[in-house]
Amino acid sequence: MNEEQKKAMQALKTCKGQIEGIIKMLEDGRYCIDISNQIIASQALLKKANMLILKQHLNHCVKHAFMNDNGDEKVDEIIGVLEKLIQK
Repeated sequence: MNEEQKKAMQALKTCKGQIEGIIKMLEDGRYCIDISNQIIASQALLKKANMLILKQHLNHCVKHAFMNDNGDEKVDEIIGVLEKLIQK
């Protein structure tokens, strides 16, 4: 596991803990704004993890693909992911 993957894994584990906390907040009837703020924080961690994974993909998979003459396919994959991110 490389550095980007390790950082992404840590962000996802932290997010998992936050989501478990959010569920508990809902069960306990906590204030809606506090719950919403925790959801926003979890979304930020998911975005961070996604960017780290995409960075790893560009630095390793895409570079390797260009050396093997199938880089255009990998670029199309990245464009597809970026389109999804932009639409949200």
